[in-house]
Amino acid sequence: MSIFKYKFPAFLFSILFLVGIMSSTFSQSEVQGDEINKKDMDPAVSPATDFFEYVNGTWLKNTEIPAAYSGWGSFYILGDENLTKLKNILTTVEKNTKVKKGSSEQFVGDFYFTGMDSANIEKQGYKPIEKDLEAVNAIKGIKDFYKELARVQLGYSNPLFGFGAGTDAKNSKMNIAQLHQSGLGMPDRDYYLKDDPSTKSIREDYAQLIKKSFMLIGYDDSKAAKSADEILSLETQLAKASMPRVEMRNPNKTYHKMTAKELIGLTPDFKWNEYFTFIGVKGPQDINVAQPDFFKEINNIVNTTPIETLKEYLKWNIIRTAAPYLSNNFVETEFNFYGKVLNGTKEMQPRWKRVLGTIDGQIGMELGKLFVKEYFPPYAKKRALDLVHNLMTSLKTRIENLEWMSPETKKAALKKLSAFTVKIGYPDKWKSFKGLVINRNSYFENVLSASIFNTKKNLAKIGKPVDKTEWGMTPQTVNAYYNPPNNEIVFPAGILQPPFFNPKADDAINYGGIGCVIGHEMTHGFDDQGRQYDASGNLKDWWTKQDEENFNKRAEGIVNQFDNYIAVDTLHVNGKLTEGENIADLGGVNISFDSFKKTNEYKSGKPIDGFTPAQRFFISYATIWKIKNRPERLRLRVKVDPHSPEHYRVDGPLSNTPAFWQAFNVKPGDPMRRTGDKLVKIW
Repeated sequence: MSIFKYKFPAFLFSILFLVGIMSSTFSQSEVQGDEINKKDMDPAVSPATDFFEYVNGTWLKNTEIPAAYSGWGSFYILGDENLTKLKNILTTVEKNTKVKKGSSEQFVGDFYFTGMDSANIEKQGYKPIEKDLEAVNAIKGIKDFYKELARVQLGYSNPLFGFGAGTDAKNSKMNIAQLHQSGLGMPDRDYYLKDDPSTKSIREDYAQLIKKSFMLIGYDDSKAAKSADEILSLETQLAKASMPRVEMRNPNKTYHKMTAKELIGLTPDFKWNEYFTFIGVKGPQDINVAQPDFFKEINNIVNTTPIETLKEYLKWNIIRTAAPYLSNNFVETEFNFYGKVLNGTKEMQPRWKRVLGTIDGQIGMELGKLFVKEYFPPYAKKRALDLVHNLMTSLKTRIENLEWMSPETKKAALKKLSAFTVKIGYPDKWKSFKGLVINRNSYFENVLSASIFNTKKNLAKIGKPVDKTEWGMTPQTVNAYYNPPNNEIVFPAGILQPPFFNPKADDAINYGGIGCVIGHEMTHGFDDQGRQYDASGNLKDWWTKQDEENFNKRAEGIVNQFDNYIAVDTLHVNGKLTEGENIADLGGVNISFDSFKKTNEYKSGKPIDGFTPAQRFFISYATIWKIKNRPERLRLRVKVDPHSPEHYRVDGPLSNTPAFWQAFNVKPGDPMRRTGDKLVKIW
């Protein structure tokens, strides 16, 4: 994976969007895993009116989002605890220069040392990328362009398109070459195509970012402005040809397996043989071209765009990708747009957190080895596995009792559930970084070396069997995921901590927290996307026509429900974009509560802290989504995030949950109780 390429495989359906190591500055004492913090609650709000506000209202009123963050809450709080633990590890190994070369301690210690050497980084300016910029400048013709395109893709980003190895969606045992749309400097095609005042303003800020960045490498005002105009125009061409996010949610629409000969027939002017040679892949046999129409436009762009414009575009991909690892003038220029404009963040994270995040993105498994050794006890893994097995039993029962599904489809669904692979904490087989050189010479060289290493390691998988022991997240990540081609649910050690999971806490807290997360990931196997993959992880239709219609009708109800929620200002949640996550949230709550009902704690009915076991379960669920977002962040999320804002991740599913109504005496007509044809029941 190159420096800015998306960290997780595209197949992964996670509990939270784009979360690696998340940061905050709360202490762990403020996150109680075994009791409910009543000070966070707002008793003036009825739980039957707005449960998110009832549980978190006082906290929301009294909490200011720290200047270095676009959002604040439970995930950030736990993320900061992990950062502190990781910093302790790094500062210790950084001081030890006598560790074995090639060891985890040497890799992360040397990487951290160079990242924290701000004096050397400032002295270098943009010198680390000068040779690569000069190589682009030296392009004389289209053959040179293919060479430099491949080199930029190997180490930096994805100009024009993305290329790599990935599971064949219809033969989940094999990796094949994958081509997919990419090449944009802004997060989504809408930023280039919409003409509302807010989007136009962001587009103008983006043009200024490009201009200022080119001036930092010596361009004068006029030349930099001209380059910015050309780049924005080229990226707009790419945006117009890009498939919308909602359309990409249908995996059949992004599966178009071709031979190399068929790819050449689709794009006759693009010299694929030269490109494959330069990027180091010997003629791939099978290639999934995710968006064929997009690649027709790539063919047109390469055939008609002046070579000088293509050169400026490649340089821009180098500059914007490298900026966070260069001198401070580059860092601040990049942050002013991607941090302030797009996310509303007021100031940058301290250097140590930024460096730690880079290490996690590039060699995070080496850091993960040290993290789990120090901070993840075996009993936590055992308790988490027990919860998973309990929830799988509950989901099995729910499937067996579905009134809208035929016996034939139920049989296939149960087969898929029984085939789930469960991964807890950390990999049994760690990723090898043999051959990667990390030293104490240069931070940027370490970043680039790791990026090239990871990209080549990915490309080497083309045409080879899938290694199903691999993980898509590092152990320290505060997140979890379901991976359809592997039919697996994965829970890193990072999230197996309070407020999500506490082995010493009562059952209501754990089932309301990590239990709902586990149920969420299980349900992804049966949401609008996951349900299209069979027990072996292949994209295959295993539903009867009537059952498919029944599912789609019920799923349409949740789409309509979330379409009516306002995320910020007048912007509504996109119910279709968030469909899968909303289905998973609803399923997760129901599955986990079914399991909780089997516990002695629930059966006893004994209140704790003034709340019944059922009430504690739902309060625990609302607590994990205690997050406050900046308006800019919410506007961005409406466009790109498949997850709904946290407020509706609580009120949305609970308003469809009879057990919640009973626990808090929610009556028909109350806002937190949906009835009639508005009530959504799926899994």
